Amino acid sequence: MNIPEYVIKTTSALKKGRFEAYIVGGCVRDFLMGKEPKDWDITTNAKPEEILAIFENAKYENNFGTVLLPIREGEVLKDVLEITTYRSEQGYSDRRHPDVVLFEEKLDKDLERRDFTINALALNPENPEEVIDLFGGRKDIKLKIIRAVGEPSDRFKEDALRMLRAVRFSSQLGFELEPKTQRGIVKLAGSLKFVSKERIKDELIKILASDRPADGIMLLHDCKLLQYIIPELEQGVDVKQDRHHIYNVFKHNVLALKTCPSKEWQVRFAALLHDIAKPKTRKIIDNIATFYNHEYVGAKMVDKIMTRLKFSNEDRIRTVNLVKNHMFYYNVGEVTAASVRRLIVKVGKENLKDLIDLRIADRLGSGTPKAMPYKLRHLQYMMEMVQNDPISVKMLKINGDDLMNVLNIAPGPKIGAILDVLLSEVIENPELNDKAGLSEKAKELDKLNLEELRLRAKEVIEEKRAEEDKNIKKQYKV
Repeated sequence: MNIPEYVIKTTSALKKGRFEAYIVGGCVRDFLMGKEPKDWDITTNAKPEEILAIFENAKYENNFGTVLLPIREGEVLKDVLEITTYRSEQGYSDRRHPDVVLFEEKLDKDLERRDFTINALALNPENPEEVIDLFGGRKDIKLKIIRAVGEPSDRFKEDALRMLRAVRFSSQLGFELEPKTQRGIVKLAGSLKFVSKERIKDELIKILASDRPADGIMLLHDCKLLQYIIPELEQGVDVKQDRHHIYNVFKHNVLALKTCPSKEWQVRFAALLHDIAKPKTRKIIDNIATFYNHEYVGAKMVDKIMTRLKFSNEDRIRTVNLVKNHMFYYNVGEVTAASVRRLIVKVGKENLKDLIDLRIADRLGSGTPKAMPYKLRHLQYMMEMVQNDPISVKMLKINGDDLMNVLNIAPGPKIGAILDVLLSEVIENPELNDKAGLSEKAKELDKLNLEELRLRAKEVIEEKRAEEDKNIKKQYKV
């Protein structure tokens, strides 16, 4: 692996100005591990104004000594290097930011303020064999250990977010927490309240997107951090299940995350939270634990959780939709093409693969050895077969303008009501999606008043919903 030429040129320019310059932090760790660094960070004893004098296109817009240097190839922005003056920090009254930042002349002062030994490394890009390692970071990389620099409690008191970063690095790198470092996290877990919800959310997403998301969640639990992030999830620790479930609710949720085939963190998050409402909905009926409507209660809980943690509306809606619909009923021989079309209408065509991945995660997380039974393969076949069938008013061969011309009526709610009734019939039988036939049907419907039309559409929808709910309870008894 090679260090980019623009990084070497940048440090060389600083050295020509008679300053020291090293690449530092996570990029050195990744480089030494043979991984492609996402960002290249540079540290130097040059002060911000001295850095700006060397690089005319650089910008300094903070008080922490970090200068931003855009790297361009022609008009294309290739990267933005962060060049930071050696510094030490004093006082962390908000448990997040230093009260005082002091610019330093020596590299060791800068390295000793960093969070973990594996990140407290500096490297000369012009001579990659020259690695500055004052705290045993290279050894900890070899041993696959996350160890705080110095006294763990001091590092976590300075910045409580570092506790989450420790778990995230463990999840991403497959490293273990050094015992003293883990004890420091457990001791100060409550100080997570000083960290903004946005920063917690960002670290949680990185854990979910890592190669070992379930290990990360379990480590959050073991370090007493999870109770300050998603306390609702921990309520399932002692909640037992019956019938096809062999694990308690909490372990089942974590195993569902572990076995989720999707790489997308939103789907993984849905797998982790899909049964989060089971502790709230648990009832014993005929000596059997039941969890009726837990998917609907769970969807509301997930909505509140993601709102609390400041997730984007798009991510929240997607995850809530998956949790709400994870109990979809499907049994070969009982389910028709029309019911599959209704499922597509209900969850969205774009979410079908995610929903199947969630069902697989649910099955494997229950201890079921077979991830993809015949009926799920059959569902995929049916979805493929009906994917071009009409599932929304927009897909009808007739629209509002057509109806106004055919019926000679003005725009109004009656047009929408007629279209809803036409759609409900076409979903049942796609062959009816013919403009001439729909026009004739619309003439019959026009004889009904608005309330009668709405009632007719509503009856079709509620009848199918009641049928689906009945099948869900019959099939799963949860």
